[in-house]
Amino acid sequence: MAASYLLPCSALVAVLVLLFSVGMAEGAIREYQFDVQMTNVTRLCSSKSIVTVNGQFPGPTVFAREGDLVVVRVVNHVPYNMSIHWHGIRQLRSGWADGPAYITQCPIQSGQSYVYKFAITGQRGTLWWHAHISWLRATVYGPIVILPKPGVPYPFPAPDKEVPIMFGEWWTADTEAVISQALQTGGGPNVSDAFTINGLPGPLYNCSAKDTFKLKVQPGKTYMLRIINAALNDELFFSIAGHRLTVVDVDAVYIKPITVETILITPGQTTNVLLTTKPSYPGATYYMLAAPYSTARPGTFDNTTVAGILEYKDPASPSPAAFNKNLPVLRPTLPQINDTSFVANYTGRLRSLATAEYPADVPREVDRRFLFTVGLGTHPCAVNGTCQGPTNDTRFAASVNNVSFVLPTTALLQAHFTGRSNGVYSPNFPAAPLVPFNYTGTPPNNTNVANGTKLVVLPYGASVELVMQGTSILGAESHPLHLHGFNFFVVGQGFGNFDPVKDPANYNLVDPVERNTVGVPAAGWVAIRFRADNPGVWFMHCHLEVHVSWGLKMAWLVLDGDRPNEKLLPPPSDLPKC
Repeated sequence: MAASYLLPCSALVAVLVLLFSVGMAEGAIREYQFDVQMTNVTRLCSSKSIVTVNGQFPGPTVFAREGDLVVVRVVNHVPYNMSIHWHGIRQLRSGWADGPAYITQCPIQSGQSYVYKFAITGQRGTLWWHAHISWLRATVYGPIVILPKPGVPYPFPAPDKEVPIMFGEWWTADTEAVISQALQTGGGPNVSDAFTINGLPGPLYNCSAKDTFKLKVQPGKTYMLRIINAALNDELFFSIAGHRLTVVDVDAVYIKPITVETILITPGQTTNVLLTTKPSYPGATYYMLAAPYSTARPGTFDNTTVAGILEYKDPASPSPAAFNKNLPVLRPTLPQINDTSFVANYTGRLRSLATAEYPADVPREVDRRFLFTVGLGTHPCAVNGTCQGPTNDTRFAASVNNVSFVLPTTALLQAHFTGRSNGVYSPNFPAAPLVPFNYTGTPPNNTNVANGTKLVVLPYGASVELVMQGTSILGAESHPLHLHGFNFFVVGQGFGNFDPVKDPANYNLVDPVERNTVGVPAAGWVAIRFRADNPGVWFMHCHLEVHVSWGLKMAWLVLDGDRPNEKLLPPPSDLPKC
């Protein structure tokens, strides 16, 4: 529910300026209070204190309509620095509210607060919010539900009910200690102990039958499941026994509906599906299962399965809300853990609506082309040190075009806006690998990567094509990449090394799917296009937190355009200081 607090005068003035600047005055103002606090939670018969928003796990849902202004006051009551990212929100000209620590803002320090203000422009569907510093998003996350403007229907049959489904991961240990130990030793972090559905691990884990998410339904109804993968490190298959799912929306963009038994969803992605229940009482209950997709070696990821339960209301019971507990439970069959062909076939079926009302405005001409290699590598151990990386004298690292990103101590956006970028970042991120090699073949002898804080600089309005090429230096893995500040069109994908002569001929420039997060196929590539129509500094990173921690990230700097509505808004007065 929206909070009813009073904004200070300075914040109110800033809201009015933002309304006037982005032309959103016709929408409502949606106000929320986020109190970041420690909360005791018990899972898997073990209790610990975790970071939460408003004491909720998962956190509260942010509701809005297209055209609204969202105002969220975040107060940090915990001993950790905090920032909140509104994943998938375009943040047109409002990059100060995007949230990644040391990219668009300095973090909110303990005892401090910050008011995030952003307009919902041209978006409707399911997105989500999460902490964007260290591994705190393990427990600090929640849904964003954006409804269409009043009177505007869905481009599919309206569901009878809408239900958020958030996948997460649970560690019995303190996740900040988990990543701290991994970074100290140079090895991989300990994997999670369970996956969760809406914060609950479910009956397939020890001591967890009472902590099971149950979706209670009636026959002959249609339910829209707003599915979000908030897991830190795992792509997930999801299926419901005995029921098919019709995918109608991904990353808050409508698509041509496809009906499937199983979906694949990477960390950071959202998927809206329609679930039509059976026409009459079936006399059974049904498992809802999620399990990982991975091509990594066993032991480097959580290879368990989380279950929720789909229950039908019993019409024979006199109670209006009775559900029979003594029924057989049917179980779906999920793809094999490394079923890359299923993943390619599923993602290849996703297509934009490409209608007059919801066009696929994919750039046909390209101003700037980039080839980014994404994958794992190594750093050398300290002199006379011993590490737990691929060898005992190396540490795990990850990079884009062989540059392992180093977070600055000053926010990049603030350094750019104030003209004080010297010593903070350099504007010379390589447009292609400086030393080409057989990316998906025999790895090079030298697996070390360089460190740096480098940006790509783009003029406002440039049409960009980016090919992200997976590597097999330390094994071929899928990498879900998220781009802040933009949606992009997935115009092509394939396996092996990208061929700049042959592969573009097979691009889909008619109805490619539009997303904010896309998986780079294991030992393959993906091509995206977008327009640099949003001034500011925008993070792009793998959404597997372990790879982010190792440096698989970079940033784009989009310069102001010539017109007033093409320029970054000034920073708010309460912007956190480093």
